[in-house]
Amino acid sequence: MKKKDLDENPPQVLAGGSSNSVSIGGSQLLPSARGDVQTADQPLFKGRITREREPVNLEFPFASLDGVMTPNSQFFVRTHFPMPHVSRDDWRLKCRGHVERELVLNYDDLRELPSQTIAATIECAGNSRVFLVPKAEGVQWELGGVGTAEWTGVPLSTVLDRAGIKKGAVEVILQGADKGELTEEPKTPGEIHFARSLPLEKARQEEVILAYQMNGEDLAPEHGFPVRAIVPGWYGMASVKWLTRIEVTDRPFQGYWQTAEYAYWNRYSGEPVGVPVSEMQVKSAIARPMRGERIAPTTAYRVFGAAWSDGADIVKVEVSSDCGQTWKEAKLLGDAAPYMWRLWEFQWQPPRTSGKCTLMSRATDNQDRRQPREHNPDKKAYLINHTLPVEVEVR
Repeated sequence: MKKKDLDENPPQVLAGGSSNSVSIGGSQLLPSARGDVQTADQPLFKGRITREREPVNLEFPFASLDGVMTPNSQFFVRTHFPMPHVSRDDWRLKCRGHVERELVLNYDDLRELPSQTIAATIECAGNSRVFLVPKAEGVQWELGGVGTAEWTGVPLSTVLDRAGIKKGAVEVILQGADKGELTEEPKTPGEIHFARSLPLEKARQEEVILAYQMNGEDLAPEHGFPVRAIVPGWYGMASVKWLTRIEVTDRPFQGYWQTAEYAYWNRYSGEPVGVPVSEMQVKSAIARPMRGERIAPTTAYRVFGAAWSDGADIVKVEVSSDCGQTWKEAKLLGDAAPYMWRLWEFQWQPPRTSGKCTLMSRATDNQDRRQPREHNPDKKAYLINHTLPVEVEVR
């Protein structure tokens, strides 16, 4: 299967807008450089920006951010193969490998186990890839490969405890029902499933769940129905959708999605070593104004966005209106909560003279980690958390 990208320059349209421009808060917004027009006869695509149609990859229109929770119908969709059709009656979850006893659970079995609800921000590991220079291969996400929802399900540790972990276990592999063959580099050796692993210590943390509901509703097919993993604090590739198999192993997993993709270089004593993508990096993004927006010079403008990390609290967001030369602190909104993004705002007084201005934001978490100014090339096309310029026109 080959990855099919959309045309490079179709218009982006938000609800109620036209293909020429969009108005938010009385300001004129120029059309996005990428995106696809959504139509009423395509309910899966409506309300989201289409990045790829085969496999389906849809982006949350980040400029429409207005609350902590992302609506299910706008939450980003990431797939690597055609979406599998899994019925509730036929679905089975197998837990096997380095365990005392193999388990097979049906949907009702899982729903009868003690559950919990956790709110968590999930970000695609390649979110903001379109801003990399030179252009990187992969889905060309802008800012909306991220979202926050309340997830309800059974702790993964509950299932692992029922199976009984044998001594010497080190990782837990999560495999989805989605499968296929990639014919572009890096190619797959035939048909494979999507699968990722977690260190046993992470898999046993109480917030890692096997989710069957999202924002109080049963999962939609595009979000992993009937059951998906949710791994708060880690990038979205760990939250495997359409989950059908859990395998406990006594050695590190070396699967395709663990080593060939969703991996980057880390340096030990100066030497690069390939490591799998895991924890989310501290990051903030400006939802409004949008790039190219025209702003009146006479009135204050509310710059608005979100910031998140790997579960650490966001303690500060700063905004620059001079391309990073000087910074002023923004106001954090609401209360801090583990694994959730924090909304923020900044009252900006545009200059009185017409011209272009470049806004930027940067976040700091309570581990004293701050967004870098530039992307580290060792991270390849992942972990993209450097400060991003938003150029607007004042007139």
